[in-house]
Amino acid sequence: QVQLVESGGGLVQAGGSLRLSCEVSGRTFSFYDMGWFRQAPGKERAFVGFITRGGYSLYADSVKGRFTTSKDSAKNTVYLQMNSLKPEDTAVYYCAASSAYARSRVEEYAYWGQGTQVTVSS
Repeated sequence: QVQLVESGGGLVQAGGSLRLSCEVSGRTFSFYDMGWFRQAPGKERAFVGFITRGGYSLYADSVKGRFTTSKDSAKNTVYLQMNSLKPEDTAVYYCAASSAYARSRVEEYAYWGQGTQVTVSS
C-alpha cells in the first residue's frame, strides 16, 4: 500500500510563508503524479496544484505566483512552498498521489495524505 505522510502545517501571519512536505512510501515517487488540494470548513476539497512524474506543474488561479510545488527524489518527498499567504488560504491541505494520469481533479487520485492544517491570521 502507498502511504503519504504530510508535515509542515501551522499558524502564520498574513504575508508569511510555509513549506508543506509530503513523503511517499510504498514505491519510488517517480511513479506518481502528485497533487495538492485544500479544504476549508464547509467547502469542497479544491485543487491547489500538481506536479507530474515528468515534472510538469500547474496551479489554481487563486495561488498562482505564490505557491510552488517541487520534488526531492533523494528524499522521496514532494513540497508545496507557500508564500505571501492570505487568510483565505486557511484550510486543511492534502497531498495526493496517482500511479495513473492525474491532474486537477480529486477523483483522479487514489492515495491521500492525512492532511495538515494551515491557518493564516490577518
